[in-house]
Amino acid sequence: MCEVKIVRATSCDSATAEAITQLLAQLTPTPHHFTERELSEVISDPSSALFLLWEECKVVGMLTVGAYLSPTGRKLWIEDVVVDSAARGKGYGKRLVEHAIEYARTFSPCTLMLTSNPARIAANELYRASGFQQKTTNVYRLSL
Repeated sequence: MCEVKIVRATSCDSATAEAITQLLAQLTPTPHHFTERELSEVISDPSSALFLLWEECKVVGMLTVGAYLSPTGRKLWIEDVVVDSAARGKGYGKRLVEHAIEYARTFSPCTLMLTSNPARIAANELYRASGFQQKTTNVYRLSL
């Protein structure tokens, strides 16, 4: 049986950056070549926690949790959740989300949030099954 573990990224190397690039290509229609420099920036940012899911010696999934404090309380966001297509169906997405929830509990009291494209049916089902409730809101984006 494969050893599977989720670890917070704490060091950067080209292999990890390339693995993230491959995962991002499966997450977004506008993939981005993720560099070692960007990995270093994410790792060194105290408000970001990048978690990598390893199967044996290969990164097959990831997610990021970002945290900030506002007048209405501490907020954490789950971002960039993806499991490699070859590793799907093994419950890895669920493991990543559960890991993020446990991580967020260390900031309690807080609100943990995420967004998901409605077309990602399995992901949306996972989030609901994990206890997330859909919020009626509009999401706006301005790329600067």
